Amino acid sequence: MIPYGKQDINQEDIDAVIDVLRSDFITQGPKIPAFEKSLSDYTGAKYACAVNSGTSALHIACHALGVSKGDLVWTSPVTFVASSNCALYCGGDVDFVDIDKTTYNISVAALEEKLIKAKQENKLPKVVIPVHLCGQSCDMEAIAKLAKEYNFRVIEDASHAVGGKYQNEPIGNCRYSDITVFSFHPVKIITTAEGGMTMTNNEKLAEKLNLARSHGITRDESLMTETSHGPWYYQQIDLGFNYRLTDIQAALGIKQMKRIDEFVKIRNSLANRYDDLLKDLPIRTPLQPSYCYSARHLYVIRLKDQNNHKAIFEKMRDMGIGVNLHYIPVHLQPYYQGLGHKMGDYPVAEEYYTSAISLPLYTLLTHAQQDEVVAALKSALA
Repeated sequence: MIPYGKQDINQEDIDAVIDVLRSDFITQGPKIPAFEKSLSDYTGAKYACAVNSGTSALHIACHALGVSKGDLVWTSPVTFVASSNCALYCGGDVDFVDIDKTTYNISVAALEEKLIKAKQENKLPKVVIPVHLCGQSCDMEAIAKLAKEYNFRVIEDASHAVGGKYQNEPIGNCRYSDITVFSFHPVKIITTAEGGMTMTNNEKLAEKLNLARSHGITRDESLMTETSHGPWYYQQIDLGFNYRLTDIQAALGIKQMKRIDEFVKIRNSLANRYDDLLKDLPIRTPLQPSYCYSARHLYVIRLKDQNNHKAIFEKMRDMGIGVNLHYIPVHLQPYYQGLGHKMGDYPVAEEYYTSAISLPLYTLLTHAQQDEVVAALKSALA
């Protein structure tokens, strides 16, 4: 089976992990800040906070922005459930904004239309979470303008997008957002096995993020309510969580970061090759806007004949091609339907779901394997 995604681990990665296992610190040691610095240096954001998953990063991002009971958080319906669950964890309420027909990211036009109506009804969101689907950035400058006009905060869910660019600048620099979130799951651009990161340029938010990942505990005397009792002393000054990353994982991440540009270049080369190989088939291949250099986490095709969606998917799986579907629209999940969301709420997202298929795309995918994927797709379509 050719999987849809797969990690790329070399001997340097393995050696780095072994070195940590033989060291004094396998967690809460020096590799954590070193990994954080590698992301700050790469993206240009001032502050980074490493955590144990992208989901945890989303949760503490909402927590740091003060999402609580009665607050509204909007996001895309075409994403993994973590993009919306993070608001529920904080007691907030979730709503969605339909996607753009060509980029599959949150539609700026639909967002503006929904904001105009929400202002009239006094139901504006506290936070909007644009999702950079497949590694391709949303139009963040346009979203930031709306954020200023309608007074909401912005969390970029860039779980797919580390290594990508928006307007020729690294995704994650937070030029147009309060916080950006990355994921380092094995199928993502770089991996720490499991792991995530928040990026921000706001010092106060950085303090809140760091507190939230480790029980709300600080050893920084400037944040304490009284003078330190001694070198052993710490204070819990907020209700936080146990979301720490280990040095073992951070060591892997540091080595992976050294190859991130190579990874993204290979992914783009493979995606471009797919574009050429698939151009005469009855499908739609991904569109990349001029403002974006995608990290190419996923390569999603759209079938023009939606009636054969399931059959083609199953045929490709039967031929050993590990296709997938990213994603089932969140508002169609039973849990969210129990919260009042229903079929018909976001028609563009629902149409996307009836025709999307993710083809295998990862750095170790060979041209021969890619040819096998294309041959299987042609056979299934026939």
